[in-house]
Amino acid sequence: MNNTIIKKRALIPGQTSMLIIDAPQIARKARPGNFIILRVSQNGERIPLTIADTDPQAGTITIVYLVVGKSSALLETLNEGDSILDLCGPLGKATHIEKCGTVVCVGGGTGIAAMHHIAKGHHMAGNHVVAIVGARSKDMLLFCDELSGFCPELIIATDDGSSGRKGFVTDVLRERLEKDQNVAEVVAVGPVPMMEAVAGVTKPFGVRTVVSLNSIMVDGVGMCGACRCNIEGETRFACVDGPEFDGHKVDFNELRMRLAQYRNQEKQSMDLFRREHG
Repeated sequence: MNNTIIKKRALIPGQTSMLIIDAPQIARKARPGNFIILRVSQNGERIPLTIADTDPQAGTITIVYLVVGKSSALLETLNEGDSILDLCGPLGKATHIEKCGTVVCVGGGTGIAAMHHIAKGHHMAGNHVVAIVGARSKDMLLFCDELSGFCPELIIATDDGSSGRKGFVTDVLRERLEKDQNVAEVVAVGPVPMMEAVAGVTKPFGVRTVVSLNSIMVDGVGMCGACRCNIEGETRFACVDGPEFDGHKVDFNELRMRLAQYRNQEKQSMDLFRREHG
């Protein structure tokens, strides 16, 4: 039964889905910040995805993915009861979590799902977790119900003001830091521009800031070199040295270039998939 999809739910129809997968060995060992690598078909590529949640007793893990390329589109064709061909994990370094007081967890896009697991870990460690989540509109928000289950403070920001306050997560974060000097740490998971902006907000306050560079990973085991990143002038690999790093030490300019490296190939692959699958 391993690797069987127990539950599938469309979080944003046609764009983002959640899978609960039977993977008891991974569920027992996975920690916040860890990721898995999966392969849908024999000739398919390996996809690294951050674990959004685990249930060790049920033996399941939860992953969330955005349908942006051929491999994620193939994954989207699977349904409840289907099995994923290969599933490897947990991989990467787990989030460093200790009891430190107030921790602000900022999430955007599908990064909210990965942030959820980290926020849950801080809650279980006894920290006061403030969750700040953002999206373009109400329909694009993820995991708000799950976060509200254990976060005493959940603050929502949307670009159009359709839910929570109108504006960006960085606006909410700056206001919090200005009035609360007890914030011990900020964690940001989401689009690279958002994480860069969060690091820019926290730096003047001297607050430790952790960002996740999971979006640049490819093979996930340090062999392809695609996830090279510049951390305070030194080369690191997101998959084996991270995926989390000090946000104040990340060279975000290089990171943006790295993200665009395979854009043309990804578009060609997706165009081919659409032709083959109508």
